[in-house]
Amino acid sequence: MHQDHCALGLAPLSTVARSSVSGAIDIAQGKPVQPVTLVRPHAAARAARFFVEKFPGRSMYAVKANPSPELIKILFENGITTFDVASIGEVRMVARTVPEATLCFMHPVKAEEAITEAYFTHGVRTFSLDSMEELEKIMRATRNASDLTLCVRLRVSSEHSKLSLASKFGVAPHEAKPLLFAARQAADALGICFHVGSQAMTPDAYADAMERVRAAIVEAAVTVDVIDVGGGFPSSYPGMEPPPLERYFETIHRAFESLPISYSAELWAEPGRALCAEYSSIVVRVEKRRGNELYINDGAYGALFDAAHIGWRFPVELLREPQSTVRDHPFSFYGPTCDDIDHMQGPFLLPADIQTSDYFEIGMLGAYGAAMRTAFNGFGSDETVIVEDEPMVSMYTTVEREAASNVVKL
Repeated sequence: MHQDHCALGLAPLSTVARSSVSGAIDIAQGKPVQPVTLVRPHAAARAARFFVEKFPGRSMYAVKANPSPELIKILFENGITTFDVASIGEVRMVARTVPEATLCFMHPVKAEEAITEAYFTHGVRTFSLDSMEELEKIMRATRNASDLTLCVRLRVSSEHSKLSLASKFGVAPHEAKPLLFAARQAADALGICFHVGSQAMTPDAYADAMERVRAAIVEAAVTVDVIDVGGGFPSSYPGMEPPPLERYFETIHRAFESLPISYSAELWAEPGRALCAEYSSIVVRVEKRRGNELYINDGAYGALFDAAHIGWRFPVELLREPQSTVRDHPFSFYGPTCDDIDHMQGPFLLPADIQTSDYFEIGMLGAYGAAMRTAFNGFGSDETVIVEDEPMVSMYTTVEREAASNVVKL
Protein backbone atom coordinates (compact mmCIF):
# COMPACT_ATOMS: atom_id res chain seq x y z
CA MET A 1 0.00 0.00 0.00
CA HIS A 2 1.39 3.40 -0.83
CA GLN A 3 0.97 6.89 0.48
CA ASP A 4 -1.95 8.91 -0.90
CA HIS A 5 -2.41 12.33 0.67
CA CYS A 6 -6.06 13.17 1.20
CA ALA A 7 -7.81 15.42 3.69
CA LEU A 8 -10.91 13.24 3.67
CA GLY A 9 -11.59 10.49 6.17
CA LEU A 10 -9.15 7.98 7.56
CA ALA A 11 -5.60 9.16 7.81
CA PRO A 12 -3.69 8.12 4.69
CA LEU A 13 -1.69 4.95 5.07
CA SER A 14 2.03 5.49 4.92
CA THR A 15 4.73 3.24 3.54
CA VAL A 16 4.45 -0.29 4.90
CA ALA A 17 6.98 -1.40 7.50
CA ARG A 18 6.45 -5.13 7.82
CA SER A 19 6.46 -6.84 11.22
CA SER A 20 4.62 -9.78 12.72
CA VAL A 21 2.61 -9.38 15.92
CA SER A 22 -0.46 -11.06 17.31
CA GLY A 23 -3.19 -8.49 16.81
CA ALA A 24 -5.12 -6.02 18.96
CA ILE A 25 -3.83 -7.51 22.22
CA ASP A 26 -0.28 -7.02 21.02
CA ILE A 27 -1.06 -3.39 20.21
CA ALA A 28 -2.32 -2.94 23.78
CA GLN A 29 0.83 -4.53 25.20
CA GLY A 30 2.82 -1.88 23.37
CA LYS A 31 1.01 0.70 25.58
CA PRO A 32 0.31 3.34 22.94
CA VAL A 33 -0.48 6.80 24.30
CA GLN A 34 -2.84 7.67 21.44
CA PRO A 35 -5.70 5.59 20.00
CA VAL A 36 -4.65 3.16 17.27
CA THR A 37 -6.83 2.39 14.26
CA LEU A 38 -6.90 -1.20 13.03
CA VAL A 39 -7.85 -1.79 9.40
CA ARG A 40 -8.82 -5.11 7.83
CA PRO A 41 -8.44 -5.05 4.04
CA HIS A 42 -9.61 -8.64 3.79
CA ALA A 43 -12.94 -7.75 5.43
CA ALA A 44 -13.62 -4.95 2.95
CA ALA A 45 -12.58 -7.19 0.04
CA ARG A 46 -14.96 -9.92 1.25
CA ALA A 47 -17.86 -7.48 1.55
CA ALA A 48 -17.19 -6.17 -1.96
CA ARG A 49 -17.14 -9.66 -3.47
CA PHE A 50 -20.35 -10.51 -1.62
CA PHE A 51 -22.22 -7.60 -3.22
CA VAL A 52 -20.68 -8.19 -6.64
CA GLU A 53 -21.63 -11.86 -6.60
CA LYS A 54 -25.02 -11.74 -4.87
CA PHE A 55 -26.72 -8.40 -5.47
CA PRO A 56 -28.82 -8.77 -8.66
CA GLY A 57 -27.59 -5.57 -10.27
CA ARG A 58 -24.82 -2.96 -10.07
CA SER A 59 -23.40 -2.06 -6.66
CA MET A 60 -21.76 1.35 -6.30
CA TYR A 61 -19.93 2.35 -3.13
CA ALA A 62 -21.30 5.39 -1.27
CA VAL A 63 -18.00 7.18 -0.64
CA LYS A 64 -19.31 9.34 2.21
CA ALA A 65 -19.36 6.31 4.52
CA ASN A 66 -15.55 6.13 4.51
CA PRO A 67 -13.54 8.10 1.94
CA SER A 68 -10.21 6.38 2.61
CA PRO A 69 -8.30 6.12 -0.69
CA GLU A 70 -6.85 2.78 0.40
CA LEU A 71 -10.33 1.40 1.06
CA ILE A 72 -11.54 2.64 -2.32
CA LYS A 73 -8.67 0.82 -4.01
CA ILE A 74 -9.54 -2.40 -2.17
CA LEU A 75 -13.19 -2.18 -3.21
CA PHE A 76 -12.25 -1.42 -6.81
CA GLU A 77 -9.85 -4.36 -6.96
CA ASN A 78 -12.64 -6.64 -5.72
CA GLY A 79 -15.27 -5.65 -8.26
CA ILE A 80 -16.85 -2.42 -6.99
CA THR A 81 -16.00 -0.22 -9.96
CA THR A 82 -18.79 2.38 -9.65
CA PHE A 83 -18.82 5.01 -6.91
CA ASP A 84 -21.58 7.20 -5.52
CA VAL A 85 -19.96 10.60 -4.94
CA ALA A 86 -21.72 13.51 -3.24
CA SER A 87 -19.32 16.44 -3.66
CA ILE A 88 -16.69 17.70 -6.04
CA GLY A 89 -14.12 16.81 -3.38
CA GLU A 90 -15.22 13.16 -3.53
CA VAL A 91 -15.29 13.30 -7.34
CA ARG A 92 -11.70 14.53 -7.47
CA MET A 93 -10.44 12.10 -4.86
CA VAL A 94 -11.99 8.98 -6.42
CA ALA A 95 -10.96 10.05 -9.92
CA ARG A 96 -7.40 10.47 -8.70
CA THR A 97 -7.40 7.21 -6.73
CA VAL A 98 -9.00 4.89 -9.30
CA PRO A 99 -9.08 6.72 -12.66
CA GLU A 100 -10.85 3.81 -14.36
CA ALA A 101 -13.85 4.00 -12.01
CA THR A 102 -17.34 5.14 -13.03
CA LEU A 103 -18.59 8.04 -10.91
CA CYS A 104 -22.23 8.89 -10.24
CA PHE A 105 -22.92 12.32 -8.69
CA MET A 106 -25.86 11.36 -6.48
CA HIS A 107 -26.30 14.44 -4.27
CA PRO A 108 -29.64 15.97 -5.34
CA VAL A 109 -28.49 19.58 -4.74
CA LYS A 110 -25.14 20.46 -6.31
CA ALA A 111 -23.19 23.60 -7.08
CA GLU A 112 -23.38 24.41 -10.77
CA GLU A 113 -19.58 24.70 -10.92
CA ALA A 114 -19.27 21.23 -9.40
CA ILE A 115 -21.53 19.76 -12.09
CA THR A 116 -19.50 21.44 -14.83
CA GLU A 117 -16.19 20.14 -13.50
CA ALA A 118 -17.59 16.67 -12.89
CA TYR A 119 -18.95 16.43 -16.44
CA PHE A 120 -16.20 18.06 -18.47
CA THR A 121 -13.10 17.22 -16.40
CA HIS A 122 -13.92 13.88 -14.76
CA GLY A 123 -16.31 12.28 -17.24
CA VAL A 124 -19.29 12.03 -14.87
CA ARG A 125 -22.48 11.30 -16.79
CA THR A 126 -24.92 10.28 -14.04
CA PHE A 127 -26.56 12.90 -11.82
CA SER A 128 -29.31 12.79 -9.22
CA LEU A 129 -31.97 15.49 -8.80
CA ASP A 130 -35.20 16.11 -6.96
CA SER A 131 -36.45 19.42 -8.39
CA MET A 132 -37.04 21.21 -11.66
CA GLU A 133 -34.50 23.81 -10.52
CA GLU A 134 -31.80 21.14 -10.25
CA LEU A 135 -32.67 19.73 -13.67
CA GLU A 136 -32.28 23.18 -15.22
CA LYS A 137 -28.98 23.61 -13.38
CA ILE A 138 -27.63 20.28 -14.66
CA MET A 139 -28.58 21.13 -18.23
CA ARG A 140 -26.93 24.57 -18.04
CA ALA A 141 -23.80 23.20 -16.40
CA THR A 142 -23.38 20.44 -19.00
CA ARG A 143 -24.36 22.72 -21.92
CA ASN A 144 -27.45 20.62 -22.66
CA ALA A 145 -25.49 17.40 -22.95
CA SER A 146 -27.26 14.54 -24.70
CA ASP A 147 -25.50 11.65 -22.93
CA LEU A 148 -26.81 12.07 -19.39
CA THR A 149 -28.31 9.51 -17.05
CA LEU A 150 -30.63 11.51 -14.80
CA CYS A 151 -31.95 9.88 -11.64
CA VAL A 152 -34.97 11.53 -10.06
CA ARG A 153 -34.92 10.98 -6.30
CA LEU A 154 -38.24 10.05 -4.70
CA ARG A 155 -38.96 10.68 -1.06
CA VAL A 156 -39.73 7.41 0.68
CA SER A 157 -40.34 6.37 4.27
CA SER A 158 -37.51 5.69 6.70
CA GLU A 159 -39.79 3.97 9.22
CA HIS A 160 -37.89 0.69 9.00
CA SER A 161 -34.44 2.25 9.44
CA LYS A 162 -32.46 3.41 12.46
CA LEU A 163 -31.51 6.76 10.89
CA SER A 164 -34.04 8.69 8.82
CA LEU A 165 -33.25 10.23 5.44
CA ALA A 166 -36.85 11.07 4.64
CA SER A 167 -37.01 14.83 5.22
CA LYS A 168 -34.13 16.55 3.42
CA PHE A 169 -34.24 15.18 -0.13
CA GLY A 170 -36.69 13.66 -2.55
CA VAL A 171 -39.85 14.59 -4.42
CA ALA A 172 -43.13 13.16 -3.16
CA PRO A 173 -44.35 10.38 -5.51
CA HIS A 174 -47.65 12.19 -6.23
CA GLU A 175 -45.66 15.31 -7.21
CA ALA A 176 -43.05 13.53 -9.32
CA LYS A 177 -44.94 13.44 -12.62
CA PRO A 178 -43.79 16.76 -14.15
CA LEU A 179 -40.19 16.24 -13.02
CA LEU A 180 -40.02 12.70 -14.39
CA PHE A 181 -41.54 13.86 -17.66
CA ALA A 182 -39.07 16.77 -18.00
CA ALA A 183 -36.09 14.61 -17.04
CA ARG A 184 -37.18 11.99 -19.58
CA GLN A 185 -37.03 14.62 -22.33
CA ALA A 186 -33.55 15.73 -21.29
CA ALA A 187 -31.94 12.41 -20.43
CA ASP A 188 -30.36 9.73 -22.53
CA ALA A 189 -31.35 7.35 -19.72
CA LEU A 190 -33.92 8.09 -17.02
CA GLY A 191 -33.59 6.66 -13.54
CA ILE A 192 -35.54 6.71 -10.32
CA CYS A 193 -33.62 6.55 -7.05
CA PHE A 194 -34.50 6.68 -3.35
CA HIS A 195 -32.96 6.10 0.08
CA VAL A 196 -34.82 4.15 2.77
CA GLY A 197 -32.59 5.54 5.55
CA SER A 198 -29.44 4.21 7.17
CA GLN A 199 -29.37 0.77 8.81
CA ALA A 200 -32.62 -0.64 7.43
CA MET A 201 -33.60 -3.44 9.79
CA THR A 202 -35.99 -5.28 7.47
CA PRO A 203 -36.24 -5.95 3.72
CA ASP A 204 -39.76 -4.49 3.93
CA ALA A 205 -38.15 -1.05 3.73
CA TYR A 206 -37.27 -1.73 0.09
CA ALA A 207 -40.55 -3.45 -0.75
CA ASP A 208 -42.49 -0.43 0.51
CA ALA A 209 -40.25 2.01 -1.35
CA MET A 210 -40.63 0.06 -4.59
CA GLU A 211 -44.40 0.43 -4.32
CA ARG A 212 -43.93 4.20 -4.25
CA VAL A 213 -41.70 3.88 -7.29
CA ARG A 214 -44.43 1.91 -9.07
CA ALA A 215 -47.02 4.58 -8.31
CA ALA A 216 -44.74 7.33 -9.62
CA ILE A 217 -44.02 5.48 -12.87
CA VAL A 218 -47.66 4.75 -13.50
CA GLU A 219 -48.66 8.34 -12.78
CA ALA A 220 -45.95 9.82 -15.04
CA ALA A 221 -46.29 7.20 -17.81
CA VAL A 222 -42.60 7.42 -18.71
CA THR A 223 -40.07 4.79 -19.74
CA VAL A 224 -37.57 4.22 -16.94
CA ASP A 225 -34.11 2.78 -17.63
CA VAL A 226 -32.59 2.63 -14.12
CA ILE A 227 -33.96 1.80 -10.68
CA ASP A 228 -31.49 2.76 -7.95
CA VAL A 229 -32.50 1.46 -4.51
CA GLY A 230 -29.88 3.59 -2.76
CA GLY A 231 -28.23 2.62 0.48
CA GLY A 232 -29.49 1.52 3.87
CA PHE A 233 -28.05 -2.01 3.75
CA PRO A 234 -27.29 -2.84 7.37
CA SER A 235 -24.38 -4.09 9.39
CA SER A 236 -24.57 -5.87 12.73
CA TYR A 237 -24.18 -3.99 16.02
CA PRO A 238 -25.15 -4.78 19.64
CA GLY A 239 -28.94 -4.63 19.79
CA MET A 240 -29.17 -4.26 15.99
CA GLU A 241 -28.85 -7.70 14.44
CA PRO A 242 -30.52 -7.57 10.99
CA PRO A 243 -31.62 -10.47 8.78
CA PRO A 244 -29.12 -11.86 6.24
CA LEU A 245 -28.41 -9.52 3.34
CA GLU A 246 -29.55 -12.18 0.88
CA ARG A 247 -33.12 -11.58 2.07
CA TYR A 248 -32.81 -7.90 1.19
CA PHE A 249 -31.50 -8.81 -2.25
CA GLU A 250 -34.33 -11.27 -2.87
CA THR A 251 -36.98 -8.73 -1.86
CA ILE A 252 -35.44 -6.04 -4.07
CA HIS A 253 -35.16 -8.37 -7.05
CA ARG A 254 -38.79 -9.50 -6.82
CA ALA A 255 -40.00 -5.92 -6.61
CA PHE A 256 -37.77 -4.81 -9.48
CA GLU A 257 -38.99 -7.60 -11.75
CA SER A 258 -42.60 -6.56 -11.19
CA LEU A 259 -42.16 -2.86 -12.03
CA PRO A 260 -43.55 -1.39 -15.29
CA ILE A 261 -40.12 -0.43 -16.64
CA SER A 262 -38.02 -0.92 -19.74
CA TYR A 263 -37.16 -4.53 -20.54
CA SER A 264 -33.49 -3.61 -20.50
CA ALA A 265 -33.69 -1.49 -17.33
CA GLU A 266 -30.82 -1.74 -14.86
CA LEU A 267 -30.97 -2.24 -11.09
CA TRP A 268 -28.49 -0.26 -8.99
CA ALA A 269 -27.69 0.02 -5.28
CA GLU A 270 -25.48 2.34 -3.22
CA PRO A 271 -24.17 0.37 -0.22
CA GLY A 272 -21.95 2.38 2.09
CA ARG A 273 -22.06 1.07 5.65
CA ALA A 274 -22.42 -2.55 4.50
CA LEU A 275 -19.19 -2.38 2.49
CA CYS A 276 -16.99 -0.64 5.04
CA ALA A 277 -18.29 -1.10 8.60
CA GLU A 278 -16.15 -4.17 9.18
CA TYR A 279 -13.06 -2.54 7.68
CA SER A 280 -11.79 -0.84 10.83
CA SER A 281 -11.85 -0.71 14.61
CA ILE A 282 -9.92 1.27 17.20
CA VAL A 283 -7.84 0.45 20.28
CA VAL A 284 -8.33 2.97 23.10
CA ARG A 285 -6.94 3.43 26.61
CA VAL A 286 -8.86 4.11 29.80
CA GLU A 287 -7.50 7.33 31.28
CA LYS A 288 -9.82 7.37 34.31
CA ARG A 289 -12.69 5.40 35.79
CA ARG A 290 -15.47 7.14 37.73
CA GLY A 291 -18.00 4.56 38.78
CA ASN A 292 -19.71 3.34 35.62
CA GLU A 293 -18.04 6.02 33.47
CA LEU A 294 -14.80 5.45 31.59
CA TYR A 295 -12.71 8.37 30.35
CA ILE A 296 -11.00 7.22 27.16
CA ASN A 297 -8.63 8.77 24.61
CA ASP A 298 -11.06 8.88 21.67
CA GLY A 299 -14.60 10.13 21.46
CA ALA A 300 -17.30 12.24 19.85
CA TYR A 301 -14.84 14.34 17.86
CA GLY A 302 -12.87 11.28 16.83
CA ALA A 303 -14.14 7.92 15.62
CA LEU A 304 -17.12 7.80 18.01
CA PHE A 305 -19.32 10.55 16.55
CA ASP A 306 -22.25 8.15 16.06
CA ALA A 307 -21.92 6.75 19.58
CA ALA A 308 -22.15 10.25 21.02
CA HIS A 309 -24.67 12.01 18.82
CA ILE A 310 -27.13 9.29 17.86
CA GLY A 311 -26.56 6.76 20.63
CA TRP A 312 -25.01 4.09 18.41
CA ARG A 313 -23.70 1.09 20.32
CA PHE A 314 -20.53 -0.55 19.07
CA PRO A 315 -19.06 -3.90 20.13
CA VAL A 316 -16.22 -3.64 22.66
CA GLU A 317 -13.62 -6.08 23.95
CA LEU A 318 -11.15 -5.71 26.82
CA LEU A 319 -7.55 -6.31 25.75
CA ARG A 320 -5.89 -7.91 28.75
CA GLU A 321 -3.82 -11.03 29.36
CA PRO A 322 -4.83 -13.11 31.13
CA GLN A 323 -8.40 -12.35 30.14
CA SER A 324 -10.74 -11.08 32.82
CA THR A 325 -13.15 -13.64 34.28
CA VAL A 326 -15.34 -10.95 35.86
CA ARG A 327 -18.89 -10.57 34.61
CA ASP A 328 -19.60 -7.78 32.10
CA HIS A 329 -21.00 -4.51 33.36
CA PRO A 330 -22.62 -1.58 31.47
CA PHE A 331 -20.40 1.50 31.06
CA SER A 332 -20.67 4.89 29.39
CA PHE A 333 -17.67 6.72 27.96
CA TYR A 334 -16.30 10.23 28.07
CA GLY A 335 -13.93 11.26 25.29
CA PRO A 336 -10.69 13.22 25.77
CA THR A 337 -11.86 16.76 24.91
CA CYS A 338 -13.00 19.46 27.34
CA ASP A 339 -16.53 19.34 25.93
CA ASP A 340 -19.39 17.85 27.96
CA ILE A 341 -21.08 16.54 24.82
CA ASP A 342 -18.04 14.34 24.25
CA HIS A 343 -20.05 11.58 25.92
CA MET A 344 -21.07 8.16 24.68
CA GLN A 345 -24.04 6.90 26.71
CA GLY A 346 -23.90 3.28 25.56
CA PRO A 347 -24.34 1.08 27.46
CA PHE A 348 -21.11 -0.67 26.47
CA LEU A 349 -20.55 -4.03 28.14
CA LEU A 350 -17.05 -4.58 29.53
CA PRO A 351 -15.72 -6.63 32.47
CA ALA A 352 -16.64 -4.96 35.76
CA ASP A 353 -12.99 -4.88 36.89
CA ILE A 354 -11.81 -2.63 34.05
CA GLN A 355 -9.59 0.14 35.35
CA THR A 356 -7.34 3.06 34.45
CA SER A 357 -4.58 2.14 31.95
CA ASP A 358 -6.55 -0.81 30.54
CA TYR A 359 -6.99 -0.97 26.79
CA PHE A 360 -9.98 -2.17 24.84
CA GLU A 361 -11.02 -2.47 21.21
CA ILE A 362 -14.12 -0.77 19.79
CA GLY A 363 -15.29 -2.58 16.67
CA MET A 364 -17.31 -1.86 13.52
CA LEU A 365 -16.03 1.70 13.09
CA GLY A 366 -15.27 1.47 9.38
CA ALA A 367 -18.51 3.28 8.48
CA TYR A 368 -18.58 6.96 9.40
CA GLY A 369 -16.13 6.58 12.30
CA ALA A 370 -13.20 7.45 10.06
CA ALA A 371 -15.13 9.97 8.00
CA MET A 372 -16.29 12.10 10.95
CA ARG A 373 -12.93 12.55 12.69
CA THR A 374 -11.62 15.96 13.64
CA ALA A 375 -8.59 17.22 15.56
CA PHE A 376 -10.73 19.27 17.96
CA ASN A 377 -8.93 20.30 21.14
CA GLY A 378 -5.70 18.89 19.75
CA PHE A 379 -6.69 15.26 20.20
CA GLY A 380 -6.41 12.57 17.55
CA SER A 381 -4.06 10.01 16.12
CA ASP A 382 -2.85 9.01 12.68
CA GLU A 383 -1.43 5.65 13.77
CA THR A 384 -2.94 2.87 11.67
CA VAL A 385 -2.18 -0.85 11.69
CA ILE A 386 -3.23 -3.45 9.13
CA VAL A 387 -4.52 -6.62 10.79
CA GLU A 388 -5.57 -9.97 9.38
CA ASP A 389 -7.86 -11.22 12.14
CA GLU A 390 -11.64 -11.16 11.79
CA PRO A 391 -13.77 -8.15 12.71
CA MET A 392 -15.63 -8.38 15.99
CA VAL A 393 -18.92 -8.93 14.13
CA SER A 394 -19.53 -9.85 10.50
CA MET A 395 -22.45 -10.10 8.08
CA TYR A 396 -20.26 -12.13 5.73
CA THR A 397 -18.75 -14.93 7.77
CA THR A 398 -19.48 -17.09 10.79
CA VAL A 399 -15.80 -17.74 11.43
CA GLU A 400 -14.81 -17.07 15.03
CA ARG A 401 -12.24 -14.38 15.62
CA GLU A 402 -8.81 -15.95 15.69
CA ALA A 403 -6.70 -15.61 18.79
CA ALA A 404 -3.69 -14.53 16.81
CA SER A 405 -3.06 -12.68 13.58
CA ASN A 406 -0.30 -11.15 11.54
CA VAL A 407 -0.31 -7.37 11.35
CA VAL A 408 1.62 -4.78 9.48
CA LYS A 409 2.45 -1.60 11.35
CA LEU A 410 2.28 1.63 9.41
